[in-house]
Amino acid sequence: MNVIALSDMQVGDSGIVEALQGRGNIQHRLVDMGVVKGTRITVVKKAPLGDPIEVKVKGCALALRMNEAAMISVAVEGGN
Repeated sequence: MNVIALSDMQVGDSGIVEALQGRGNIQHRLVDMGVVKGTRITVVKKAPLGDPIEVKVKGCALALRMNEAAMISVAVEGGN
């Protein structure tokens, strides 16, 4: 598995969260939304200019800003 930032993933890509780089309020917000190490995450949709992106975590759809997505390291399945 290749570890990349969530912001670099394409629509339809999925993987397992490896790490959160953010600190403070942003990290707490992501954890509260279920974005924690070991959780499966899938990119569902990207806005026309790429920001925000919609992801699916634990069966829920979440919208994340690109700067938030850049803080999430994901082990991408399929060697992407």
